[in-house]
Amino acid sequence: MMTKRIGAWMLLALLTLFGEWHGRCYGCLEEERIGLLEIKALIHPDGFYLRDWVDSSNCCEWRRIECDNTTRRVIQLSLLGARVFRLGDWVLNASLFQPFKELQSLDLGWNGLVGCMENEGFEVLSSKLRELYLYYNRFNNDKSILSCFNGNLSTLKSLDLSHNKLTAGSGLKVLSSRLKKLENLHLSYNQYNDSIFPSLTGFSSLKSLDLSGNQLTGSGFEIISSHLGKLENLDLSYNIFIDNIFSHLRGLSSLKSLNLSGNMLLESTTINGLRTLEFLQSLPISLKTLSLKDTNLSQGTFFNSSTLEELHLDNTSLPINFLQNIGALLALKVLSVAECDLHGTTLPAQGWCELKNLKQLDLAGNNLGGSLPDCLGNLSSLQLLDVSGNQFTGNIASSSLTNLVSLEFLLLSNNLFEVPISMKPFMNHSSLKFFFSKNNKLVTEPAAFDNLIPKFQLVFFSLSKTTEALNVEIPDFLYNQYDLRVLDLSHNNITGLFPSWLLKNNTRLEELYLSENSFVGTLQLLDHPYPNMIELDISNNNMIGQIPKDICLIFQNIEDLSMAKNRFTGYIPSCLGNISSLEILDLSNNQLSTVKLEQLTTIWFLKLSNNNLGGKIPISTFNSSNLVFLYLGGNNF
Repeated sequence: MMTKRIGAWMLLALLTLFGEWHGRCYGCLEEERIGLLEIKALIHPDGFYLRDWVDSSNCCEWRRIECDNTTRRVIQLSLLGARVFRLGDWVLNASLFQPFKELQSLDLGWNGLVGCMENEGFEVLSSKLRELYLYYNRFNNDKSILSCFNGNLSTLKSLDLSHNKLTAGSGLKVLSSRLKKLENLHLSYNQYNDSIFPSLTGFSSLKSLDLSGNQLTGSGFEIISSHLGKLENLDLSYNIFIDNIFSHLRGLSSLKSLNLSGNMLLESTTINGLRTLEFLQSLPISLKTLSLKDTNLSQGTFFNSSTLEELHLDNTSLPINFLQNIGALLALKVLSVAECDLHGTTLPAQGWCELKNLKQLDLAGNNLGGSLPDCLGNLSSLQLLDVSGNQFTGNIASSSLTNLVSLEFLLLSNNLFEVPISMKPFMNHSSLKFFFSKNNKLVTEPAAFDNLIPKFQLVFFSLSKTTEALNVEIPDFLYNQYDLRVLDLSHNNITGLFPSWLLKNNTRLEELYLSENSFVGTLQLLDHPYPNMIELDISNNNMIGQIPKDICLIFQNIEDLSMAKNRFTGYIPSCLGNISSLEILDLSNNQLSTVKLEQLTTIWFLKLSNNNLGGKIPISTFNSSNLVFLYLGGNNF
């Protein structure tokens, strides 16, 4: 008897497993795969933006989809910009998404949505829905948005309605009664005015509120302080607020991040005829992040704050003594003062150098000059330093940068630095991941430094467009790099054979720029695929021979392939016209003699000019709805 029971249980288990396997034979559930294909057919008949949604493939591997690792059900679905705008306005039937029983995040941004069908709003969706993105659509009134929220969506935590044409009215008041647990609300760049404030008071669970880019002056704003006591992040940037907004913020006792960029601050408050920034004493004592970008703070001074950790003042007119006075903000971890018209022959050696907790410093796009001061080396916690777009001078091998061993991101572009090609100053910077130096002077080091093994593993390395480019080979330290995603050595007159070893060592390489150099020989590629490579530019070198016939197998997901201005000969591999991801192909100014491209599928920029191509122009090949730019001049057609 027991044996029969065990056998029955085993059979039942096998049947259950078979049923589950049968439903997941494509990697996700059959009903969900069918549902996704129905959505594709409805919102983009041509299928271009959803081109990898193919009936016979694993839908959990499709772009814009994320499945749960265990259940294989769709949990995230992005249709951002997927719908063809020529189809006009879209009145949504949200029941399209009913097959997805565990959907947690749905992105419908940029699709021409104007509303929902009656009784077919988002309340019919999964009870697990947490995030809903409706930005860049065409909602323009209370009726249009409320048609999509007929019922209670008690699980929704985040709602993004930014970049529509919504105006203040009763719609938000009604919405707050249906979204009781909403924590994040984005209403930026609509057409709201101050009448919106009373409508927001019902969102008592809000932690983040974005009202940027509207027409708010602050009249009646004080009502928010008494109703949104849990608010931690508030974005009021690019409105018409003036100084009186500060007094209304005092009631937001939980506020940690405040963005007031691009307003009309300090237009009204003056002391002895001078503007002042001592309003910080009026702000909540818990404030850690403050952004005042695109404002006018000239002649201002900062009040001492013991809690402020991030200060963003980019594109703000600052007084010349700003950096000397900033040292009082001892808790500061992030200071961003890019394009603030700071100038001087040298950086001051006091004030900012006292910020011992600083982790990120952005001084880009000012007019600072001279050598980097020694006190920069005191900022031992610094992880990001951006001094690009200034007039700094000196050899970085002898600068204070050598002491900043915690650096992860270093941006030096567009200065007058001397940058050693050996990277010798940074051999001990074990955390360095991102190095960007463009338009500086490249210098060589003694041969003794050529074989040094660095402690860092770079992800992004750019040493491009150096002035007075040297006739040198690729720097030796790159032989010891195995984690590169982006490498840019363009415009340097570097010599030698094409560095196929770079591909072998860095299997996750995504972008490789070697144009405007002096590489010679044939294009030697390895014999296995590089699925991550999306952009390869080897134009304007001295390379010869045929384009490898297996290039399509190696770069299966390439999007931009530029091989112009070399001396390649022979035929154009036919498969290049049929790579599903390829959008830009430039083979101009070579000595190619035969076109064998198959029917173009996704290419919109094709340049084959100035080769030795002949015969009749293959009209059938170039008859593609996606092709926008076609260059065939300078051939023998």
